[in-house]
Amino acid sequence: MSQLSRSSHALVTGGGRGIGLAISAALSKAGATVTVLGRNRATLDEAVSSGAAEFAAVADVADRASVKSAIAEAAARQPIDILIANAGAAQSAPFGRSDAALFQRMMDVNFMGVVHATQAVLPGMIERRRGRIVAVASTAGLKGYAYVSAYSAAKHAVIGLVRSLALETAKSGVTVNAVCPGFTETDLLEGSIENIIKKTGRNREQAIAELSKHNPQGRLVAPSEVADTVLWLCGEGAGAITGQAIAVAGGEV
Repeated sequence: MSQLSRSSHALVTGGGRGIGLAISAALSKAGATVTVLGRNRATLDEAVSSGAAEFAAVADVADRASVKSAIAEAAARQPIDILIANAGAAQSAPFGRSDAALFQRMMDVNFMGVVHATQAVLPGMIERRRGRIVAVASTAGLKGYAYVSAYSAAKHAVIGLVRSLALETAKSGVTVNAVCPGFTETDLLEGSIENIIKKTGRNREQAIAELSKHNPQGRLVAPSEVADTVLWLCGEGAGAITGQAIAVAGGEV
């Protein structure tokens, strides 16, 4: 397991639940000081009380001003060395019923949320010539899926941002990467499961099987598997890894 110095300060957006919580716990266990950022104070406080994080900051990643303010407060406590831009949301609809508002919501949270957090931490990282930025994207950023065109477009945008920013920062001591989980066992996935049950009349087990079939291993990904990949990217041994989009998906892509 990668070990991180307690002097390393990691900020995880959407760090109070699901993949974000697993990442926060892994970073904390590896020795980093972790701040979780999200919209729900109670969820964030639970992450702190469980030991997955030391501090919590409330902000909506789609709101640039609130993100900038919350991250500035966290950085004043301790400079941020690691950013995990994990916060996201997924909505499904046929393209013909995906209006401009749906596309805007998906872009605001899944793409601009990464932009806002990155813009808030990057200047300090470059100044200190030290930093790790990891965006939690999705296999939907590497391939298409039916009925999630807005979500997939936003995640593709994240991958483009990562690849471009990695080139801009290549000589700065900062690395920029993405991890792209397949269908993962989280509460976010529950929405997809319920949607399948509602629309098809299948039971829960059948709905999970419908999602699992995308993974050649025939299973859902565990949040801890995504966290392990992120932890490696944050370690000293991954200093030459930048501009990559690493799929954690059992060979799906």
